[in-house]
Amino acid sequence: MRQAIGGRVRGLVGSGELDLTRPVGDPGLFGPGSATWAVHGDFTSMMIGGVCSLMVQMLHPAALAGVWDHSDFRRDVTGRLKRTAQFISVTTYGSTEAAERIIARVRSIHDRVTGTLPDGTPYTAGDPTLLAWVHAAEIDSFLRAHLRYRDSAMPVARQDAYVAEMATIAERLGAPDVPRTRAALTAYITAMRPALRADDRTRAVAGRLIRQPSPSLLNAPVNAVMMQAGIELMPRWATDMHGFGVPAAGRPAIRLGALGVGRLMRWALR
Repeated sequence: MRQAIGGRVRGLVGSGELDLTRPVGDPGLFGPGSATWAVHGDFTSMMIGGVCSLMVQMLHPAALAGVWDHSDFRRDVTGRLKRTAQFISVTTYGSTEAAERIIARVRSIHDRVTGTLPDGTPYTAGDPTLLAWVHAAEIDSFLRAHLRYRDSAMPVARQDAYVAEMATIAERLGAPDVPRTRAALTAYITAMRPALRADDRTRAVAGRLIRQPSPSLLNAPVNAVMMQAGIELMPRWATDMHGFGVPAAGRPAIRLGALGVGRLMRWALR
């Protein structure tokens, strides 16, 4: 059972395709004692945070346009999630050389993602302002999930360390002046809210993410729980913008289910 569940999870995120070995004396970008290793080390909370992150990111018109114009999201949602998971895995646990190589590859992809918003405004994925938003929404979501589903007692200083460590990835991708503390991260996201929008295209992309088919019947219940937990994890203002109704009475059941999935996954992936 452990091999069956673990194998399917590793196939979903493509971890078996990665070389995460590091030369002796090379701790990678962060190292075993880092806050990043702690936060990124739990599969369930990272997947829940990933769902939340995508939902919040797409509220920015330019982030949504990049997905709409340049991503095969209608047929390859799983592929997009897999590529994101592999980027996080390599930059977190891989060698310094491997991390720098995958960061350079993503930067080159960003340079090719350009277009025009419906109102005629040009956009590019390499825009530092857009990179900062995508980064902030992602890190905030991962940290929210970690605090809710893995370590609710994580000290603020440790949370600040995580935000500061991950800021180095954003800077390597081309986003200057990103938040370096939890308080600064929260203030940044609050300041960005007037620039966020939700329209028919947002609902189409979000709907496709929610309704993505499960790779197998075994995965389906787990996927459903993590999807619900990711939506429930969003800030209330974000769920309101998306038009998601998450009744207060249903929240405890969602969280309890996600905690159960977390225990199962830690057993399978120990």
